[in-house]
Amino acid sequence: MADVAIISGSASDAAITDKVRKVLDENKVSYDAQIISAHRDPDKLDAYIKSSNAKIFIAIAGLSAALPGVIASKSDKPVIGVPVSGTLNGMDALLSIAQMPKGVPVACVGVDNGDNAAWLAVRILKLTRM
Repeated sequence: MADVAIISGSASDAAITDKVRKVLDENKVSYDAQIISAHRDPDKLDAYIKSSNAKIFIAIAGLSAALPGVIASKSDKPVIGVPVSGTLNGMDALLSIAQMPKGVPVACVGVDNGDNAAWLAVRILKLTRM
């Protein structure tokens, strides 16, 4: 069982995923990493969310960045969104992640800041081990 599920919306997000992996590895936190698009693979995403035993989801997405919100709408586990820079320097993704409707909370870190997403996951997990 992985403590953290890392889901990126595209293979082009690999550099951000690597930042997350590095921090989690350094802190000996188990994880599972997948590439699943909320737009191109909605059924695969639904199945993964339902079958995952992870305690926290880290969702990495650019452009419209629907991935973190979709995950949060289908799970009661914490979701940390990482906006990815793109044509608008990541502002489109940042605002998409930060402006979730009431009842669908998503924590949001800075653009391309996979490190902080992993650090936040580590802190959340420490609460469960106290």
